[in-house]
Amino acid sequence: MQTVAMIPARYESSRLRGKPLADICGRPMIWWVWRRVTESKKIGAVYAVTDNDQIRQVCETYGIPCVMTSPLHRSSTERIYEASQKISADVYICVNGDEPLIESAIVEKIIPAEGEPFFASNLMTRIHHPVEVVDDTNIKVVTDGEGYALFMSRSPIPHPKAIVEYDYYKHLGVLAYSPEALRFFAQTPKGEVEKIEDINELRFIEHGKKLKMIPVEAHTLSVDTPKDLEFVRGVIQKKLERGEILL
Repeated sequence: MQTVAMIPARYESSRLRGKPLADICGRPMIWWVWRRVTESKKIGAVYAVTDNDQIRQVCETYGIPCVMTSPLHRSSTERIYEASQKISADVYICVNGDEPLIESAIVEKIIPAEGEPFFASNLMTRIHHPVEVVDDTNIKVVTDGEGYALFMSRSPIPHPKAIVEYDYYKHLGVLAYSPEALRFFAQTPKGEVEKIEDINELRFIEHGKKLKMIPVEAHTLSVDTPKDLEFVRGVIQKKLERGEILL
């Protein structure tokens, strides 16, 4: 089973413009994501996927394979679908380009045991800090008894009316798709709830397709704001000083 990872990298981020190129301890953010994912021996190849020539040039400077795509895509999943037409694989892993703290061992947990005609999955992790529950940049997840997503929302779900002892979960920017799942996403219009919440993965749920949620214990952070960027810089700087990671 051929597995490739793709890192969508968009320059025109609404909250932090040019964030794939943001400097983190002397390297651009996308380099840190690519470096962490390439540590996996279970992933055949790792590509940056972008529509921006400046990002492409930086990738070339650091030896990161890059696939150029259309600037008209409305989501990272659509961008990966276009790239999948150029790079053949049985499983496509999406690792968002704003996850510089992600670990390859965590990414590997998204890989299915065997190829399936239609397969879509997403990592999720328990929320440890109350402020993350009310932060609308964190997408909260509710699953059924078999671990498939029932709903995703930027609001805190479920509401603790009858029980307060409950762990909230948020999705991580690590997903996996079969080629058929990517095709379905690209050829299916947004549903009404997806339009309201602005959450790509709701497209599967709204149209009756199963989305497997895989729980992991991960201490990572999606960089959405300058404050997030400063936090990540501090974490990586400490890891460099302790010799836990090398440039």
